[in-house]
Amino acid sequence: MPITSIQASQRLDSRGKPTVQTTLTTEHGIFTSIVPSGASKGDYEAVELRDNDKTAYQGNGVLHAVHNVNNVLGPALVKANFDLSTQLKAVDALLIDLDKTSDKSNLGANAILSLSMCAARAGAAAAGISLYAFIAREMGATSTDFVLPVPFMNVLNGGDHSGNAMAFQEFMIAPVGAESFADAVRFNAETYACLKGLIVKKYGKAAIGIGDEGGFAPPISHPSEALDLLVQAIEDAGHTGKIKVGIDPASQSFEKAGEYDLGFKTDTAQKMGSGELTRLYRELLDKYPIVLLEDPFGQDDWDAWMQFNKDCEVELVGDDLLATNIERIKMAKRKAACDSLLLKINQIGTLSEALAAAKEAFSYDWSVFVSHRSGETTDDFIADLTVGVRAGHLKSGAPCRGERVAKYNRLMDIEDELRARGLRYRYAGEGFRRAHAS
Repeated sequence: MPITSIQASQRLDSRGKPTVQTTLTTEHGIFTSIVPSGASKGDYEAVELRDNDKTAYQGNGVLHAVHNVNNVLGPALVKANFDLSTQLKAVDALLIDLDKTSDKSNLGANAILSLSMCAARAGAAAAGISLYAFIAREMGATSTDFVLPVPFMNVLNGGDHSGNAMAFQEFMIAPVGAESFADAVRFNAETYACLKGLIVKKYGKAAIGIGDEGGFAPPISHPSEALDLLVQAIEDAGHTGKIKVGIDPASQSFEKAGEYDLGFKTDTAQKMGSGELTRLYRELLDKYPIVLLEDPFGQDDWDAWMQFNKDCEVELVGDDLLATNIERIKMAKRKAACDSLLLKINQIGTLSEALAAAKEAFSYDWSVFVSHRSGETTDDFIADLTVGVRAGHLKSGAPCRGERVAKYNRLMDIEDELRARGLRYRYAGEGFRRAHAS
């Protein structure tokens, strides 16, 4: 199945910053990908290439990455003449080899990922199967049924994703008590609407502005204020007990030299050591229906992670700590630092490496939590990724903004497709952490 053409272009993400769009054409069709970008990035992520030309897009242009697709990576991929239906790993290996760096800083992880995503879509079409089935095959799936994930929707934004004083970045609602993915979306949308009403009533209409991921960003600063709002909104929507909560403090954003400053967005410092921050987390876990905690400590604060994980009863997710990097994952396993991987394909730069990271995490009986980025696009690739990996849960922002809703709509389409075809599937529900093993 030869590739007949590859063409990359500069387009915009959800924050109005440039990103790479690539189109790959074969006899089976035209396949397009658009790469996302993060705001709160860890130091161990693969490097997205930016132009640093201050006369265009404040230096955020990606014309060099586009050039690398059109003039280096693309021609080499066309020349290699891979069978995309079976050789995704070979495709990704070629792209990595052409870059010749460990972090993809030469040609750009954004350039490389755009081709990896296109190749997966084209491979699925060549194989005559859906993208999620293709990814499941690449994972070496043995189960014949599919799992629809619990949508952890970030409905209150803070940290680097909003302009309020809240240090913690994400407060998510998770409808574990729903019966289907479509019902899960409804539960969350109803709760989101009730949350909006609560914020208007308490803070006025000016307070319902949204952050990067579509969540509200009212004038709150302490996590208990956010959690009180969520608990009340869940009750008002009639879903108490059916919707749980997840938190992503994204603490790397407010960590410096071993101290954590919860006032980093204000003029008043609120510095804590890891021990004091741990006590805050314990208080929140005891008081609220929290089932998931992501990045409670900085990316190199291994001691804090290890101590906290000793008796943590909720899913403890590593994002900046792990960076979807298999060597970081192995290190975290040796240190017993967490029990879940946040899977972001643009953190590592190819689909094959992301799937290898997921397999490694599953081999430890960890959970895998698929994630979007704050600078997203309308590309719905991660919806199929979540189903193909059997991750059991994903986060893609609030039920608001097209680039977020696109993923949830795609998952509802997948659920309808599986039902129409008479294939076996289930909604992960309360078993979201171990969906891959059942």
